[in-house]
Amino acid sequence: MFSATNPNITRSRLMLEIASEMIGRDQPKDFPDYYQAKVVLRPNKPGVKGVSLFGSSTAEGIYAVANREVDVAIINPACVAAVAARGKGIFKTPIPLKAITVIPSWDQMVFAVNAKTGLKTFEEIAEKRYPLRITMRGMAEHTLHAMFDDVAAAAGFSRDDIKAWGGDIRKEGMMPYPDTAKFGQLVRGEVDAIFDEASQGWVNEALDEGVTILPLAEATMQKLEAMGYRRAIMPQSVFKKLPADVLTIDFSGWTVFCHAETDDKVVTDICAALEVRKARIPWEEPGPIPTERMARETPATPQVIPLHPAAERYWRKLGYI
Repeated sequence: MFSATNPNITRSRLMLEIASEMIGRDQPKDFPDYYQAKVVLRPNKPGVKGVSLFGSSTAEGIYAVANREVDVAIINPACVAAVAARGKGIFKTPIPLKAITVIPSWDQMVFAVNAKTGLKTFEEIAEKRYPLRITMRGMAEHTLHAMFDDVAAAAGFSRDDIKAWGGDIRKEGMMPYPDTAKFGQLVRGEVDAIFDEASQGWVNEALDEGVTILPLAEATMQKLEAMGYRRAIMPQSVFKKLPADVLTIDFSGWTVFCHAETDDKVVTDICAALEVRKARIPWEEPGPIPTERMARETPATPQVIPLHPAAERYWRKLGYI
């Protein structure tokens, strides 16, 4: 193992720490996903390929891995990796992806509407040809947008239909937390709907204001499952003012993934680096990122694509699976 005073480590750590600090600085308050980190480990040997790590959580990372432009990327929610592996939705051909690990995050996609719309299910949007005024995430590449298109298609309508019915879909801001402008717009009826994620951060407060959370029909869900999406339940036990459990799409898990043909040594080195540095990686809860449960199926760590064989061997050797 290299000494901490090794010049290569000093130079690399210097750049990584600068990048880590810059990620959180000088970004608009309502749009903090402006930067996406890409790290390239390049050997000082002519003709020797380096290792590229991409911190994007959008489909851009999937395409970059598919094209062998980067070795490792991240996607949230995890189910998008399964959709890509099947070549469904925006992914026109199957992409050979393998998982390295899944960062825990328990979440659901939320279809929230102002009660004045009278809508009770997602499918009623098409049945009533409702001219919804919808606000969604401002980040154009966010997985929410492609997921919404797939859910709408499964329910029998499209963005173009909404516009033809007199509605509109705006991409603006970030998550609709209770202190944001878009949350207030929904409550006051200035917009009819917010379709987003991070359910535990705003849904209970929305329910307190009389907002309706639309469930998906079983027939819609089955079409989505055939594409690779996973069903989820927003439980009444967590969201107390729901009249019943709500069927929706799973938004859990941040899958760290690679191409199926990624070299075993690269994958093993990445797993080892995660294990050694886990106390330095922030996540949704206090303490070190829990590598011991990130290769096992749980509600927060859905294993939607197979582990890379080298990752499976590494985590199994540690007793994590």
